[in-house]
Amino acid sequence: MGLTYPCNCSRRDIAAAASAPQEGAPLIGPDGMVYPGTCRNRPLSSAGPQDAIRLDMAKAIAALPTLPGFTETGPEHAGQHLLTADYLLNWIGDAVLARASMGAAYHLAVVVDDAAQQITHVVRGADLFTASFLHRLLQALLDLPAPIYHHHRLIRDDSGKRLAKRDDARAIARYRDDGATPESLRRLLGL
Repeated sequence: MGLTYPCNCSRRDIAAAASAPQEGAPLIGPDGMVYPGTCRNRPLSSAGPQDAIRLDMAKAIAALPTLPGFTETGPEHAGQHLLTADYLLNWIGDAVLARASMGAAYHLAVVVDDAAQQITHVVRGADLFTASFLHRLLQALLDLPAPIYHHHRLIRDDSGKRLAKRDDARAIARYRDDGATPESLRRLLGL
């Protein structure tokens, strides 16, 4: 579709470019600092083995006849949310779709995986709410169905740290193996 380009910027390069005095305060999106577009004009044919592949957000927006929306049922953002060019360009930016070290990046992988599994409802932590705007755009570009989203408050341990797989948080199955009942799990989660 001609909507991607290679990028060899490190996180340090992005931070330096985004925080240059003439740029003002860096904008923070779902993946951290919004990418300033340093490599945007590189042709995909110039991609090297260590390059990430980014979505050119301006081209992606232009490729769609209308920008879609999505339904959110979570407690903080319930309702219909429409994508706008301003929000996508300034608060999401040119997202990474593939990384040299892992192939498909999270945003592309989750969109394709949800469609392949015919997922109709996505339930996840509130920290991923803003990523839904990018996911809905990718679904529209790939002609994939849009699930209904529900973003809940983050679940934290006794010290207040967010529970996450990447931090080796315990799975519900492990709580069950340790003798937890559905009622005790509900109390633990504040339900």
